[in-house]
Amino acid sequence: MLIQRTRGNSIQFYGFDSPTDMITDNPRQTLHVALDYLSSVDKALGQEYRNRIDPLLGQDSAWEDPAAALDSTQSIGRSPEATALRIETEELISELRVRRPELVAKSDESRYLEAVHYAVMARQLLNYHATLAQTSEKRQARLLGIRDAMMAENLAYIVSREQGRGNVLVFAHNSHLKRGKVQWQWGNESVIWWPAGAHLNAMFGRRYVVIGSAVGESLVHGIGQPEAGTLEARFTSAPGPVRFIPTHQGQGLPTEEIAALPIRSGSKKNGSYEPLNAQSFTDFDWFAVLDTTAYTREGWPYLED
Repeated sequence: MLIQRTRGNSIQFYGFDSPTDMITDNPRQTLHVALDYLSSVDKALGQEYRNRIDPLLGQDSAWEDPAAALDSTQSIGRSPEATALRIETEELISELRVRRPELVAKSDESRYLEAVHYAVMARQLLNYHATLAQTSEKRQARLLGIRDAMMAENLAYIVSREQGRGNVLVFAHNSHLKRGKVQWQWGNESVIWWPAGAHLNAMFGRRYVVIGSAVGESLVHGIGQPEAGTLEARFTSAPGPVRFIPTHQGQGLPTEEIAALPIRSGSKKNGSYEPLNAQSFTDFDWFAVLDTTAYTREGWPYLED
């Protein structure tokens, strides 16, 4: 993600994804940002909270066990220590918020808001760990929903930091930035959740503009030619190799015809490509459609079927 400032030519870069995937971070680093701030304005109180929180953080390896992503019994997210840490984190957030006038006066508003944001992100990270430890059939949808909510909160915080300096450009997968719900196939389970884009749309309204990307064919990414009549086939039939297409014009197609368009087959080699469909016209404001893309990922190319 980057921000183009209006004053001068400098560009500010941020990362906004949450540290939650096959490995989910120990909340130590996130909590310590808030604790370091509190210690800088009230040393005794900061040390008091640190004395209560640090013994509960344990070893990074226990929090970051990749086996927990697929097996809830391997997660420590609902252990007595993790539960106590969630309570202490709530206490820390409350402390920061009720003493806002005093803390801002002793530091500045920017540093204060940063500390609160990190404390809130630590709480969400602990909620994610607690969900990892659940056996509910909605576990996967809940985890993905928490991740996207954290992404949205990070972006809202970044926008507030950069207010008045320029527009914010965010780069992420279509599924994270679209306005509508995401539906993803997880084995035999269909998982549905609200992505970051839906949260941002609710927060910013018309200020949130999103461009969806699509590609005609990219064999190196495991994406074959789209079937005739699909949106990708229609779009790539226009002169290329790149097209920038507004969705509000509906490409001259009646709503009923858009809804009846066939959807291209998903790639068996690359499940990350999300085919366009009728919902895409409301999920995005524009489409950026490419004929093809080159292989740029690190690691092994996609294998042949």
